[in-house]
Amino acid sequence: METNRYIFVMKNESGEASVEEENQEQPKEAGKFIKVKKFTFIMGIFLLIFLTAGITTIALTFGDEKVESLAPDKHSEFEKLFSTYDTIKGNYYKDIDEDKLVDGAINGMIKSLDDPYSAYMDKKEASSFHESISSSFEGIGAEIQEQDGHIAVVSPIKGSPAEKAGIKPNDIVLSVDGKSVKGLSSSEAVLKIRGEKGTKVKLTISRAGETDPIEFTIKRDTIPIETVYAEMLDDGVAKIQVTSFSEHTVDELKTSLEEMSKKDMKGLVLDLRGNPGGLLDQAIDMASLFIPNGEVVLQVENRSGKKEVYKSNNDGALKKVPVVVLIDDGSASASEIVAAAVRESADIPLVGVKSFGKGTVQTAEDFDDGSNFKYTAAKWLTPDGNWIHKKGIKPDIEVKLPDYASLPYISPDKELKASDSSSEVKAAEKMLKEAGHDPGKIDGFFDEDTTNAVKAFQRDQKIKETGIIKDDTTVKLMQVIRDKILENDTQLKKAVEVVKKDIK
Repeated sequence: METNRYIFVMKNESGEASVEEENQEQPKEAGKFIKVKKFTFIMGIFLLIFLTAGITTIALTFGDEKVESLAPDKHSEFEKLFSTYDTIKGNYYKDIDEDKLVDGAINGMIKSLDDPYSAYMDKKEASSFHESISSSFEGIGAEIQEQDGHIAVVSPIKGSPAEKAGIKPNDIVLSVDGKSVKGLSSSEAVLKIRGEKGTKVKLTISRAGETDPIEFTIKRDTIPIETVYAEMLDDGVAKIQVTSFSEHTVDELKTSLEEMSKKDMKGLVLDLRGNPGGLLDQAIDMASLFIPNGEVVLQVENRSGKKEVYKSNNDGALKKVPVVVLIDDGSASASEIVAAAVRESADIPLVGVKSFGKGTVQTAEDFDDGSNFKYTAAKWLTPDGNWIHKKGIKPDIEVKLPDYASLPYISPDKELKASDSSSEVKAAEKMLKEAGHDPGKIDGFFDEDTTNAVKAFQRDQKIKETGIIKDDTTVKLMQVIRDKILENDTQLKKAVEVVKKDIK
């Protein structure tokens, strides 16, 4: 039987060094001391240290491979990766950027997950990512994601240059300033789209229902992360729009609720249309304002099937008033968490059209050099255990906006004139008709009737009568349509109607 031994250095009563040898199997002589002369003992210790150091030095100098082979290889699966890196570093025909090579390896690893919500971000991209949830930034103000190798718009931010230009949810960005973005990650595309305030960026967009790509030239601006907008409508009904979920969204909402309560709020429409999501904790806290304390807000399920249940921590910030929630195809992620939670745990009705359908939760890990990566760590389920990923949430009452709300954007830089024929001309004809100026047959051909309609519109808007659609004429034409959409917001009108029925 093998015996394990431990050596302890001790001193006896006379001050001499002693050694006690203790065995797991106690020998007959156990407990006795073996006396050793002090000089002999000390020299023995020195000899032991010297031999150990010598053996270690020889092993490190001449036996790298042997030393490495003694240690268990925890990541043998990386042998090909290390070998490729060493080969490129040593044999590539020109000098390489080692950091770029490592970044590429990490990026390739994450891309292989085939998950549009997982991405590696270098230092610059990571900084942009943190800005988007914690402060203002300069750009066009549109939430995007990588989808099947393409860059898709989730939703433009309220009041942003992107929204004003006519960017819509589910638009596919084909190119930025003439350069294709196919195959780029969302963080890579963001860096190309963002830029200094006052500069312009040209986006080429593919949109469902349009045969030709649409070009947008958008002037970048400062995009403040103000996420809550409140206003009092008629008959004591308040409308509060939440445009995204950043660090202070719930605090902003509480402030808005207090302001509306002071104005004698009797009912509330919570508008989550075009809200692309954001921070999970903000979604939980927001939903808790509308859900009774202790009721389920959502469930988060990891890959092993283990579920973590989050319940309402209602602090009573919202007084009991009838509530309706508005959603559309731009409502995603955190806004879907709130919508599903208030419907299933507080019986609050949803009005609008089916939501986007993002049912996963991401976690971000920061590296010491400022770069980071985010990855999908779990999926979230509604209080009743439903997974809405790629399916979206169907509203209780479906209401669409008028057809002219989906008219395509026309670039102010593009000139439309007599004898032109295109999809942009057809869109302009529809806009002119909605603006009260009949362009004749709507067929995409810029004829004499179209020219006369343009001149009549220019007279109304006090613009030089040229009969040509460009610059100010284009901007004014699209502004008229936007104003008409706001005036005839069929979804909001229905939500108000539903709220009023429950006001006592």
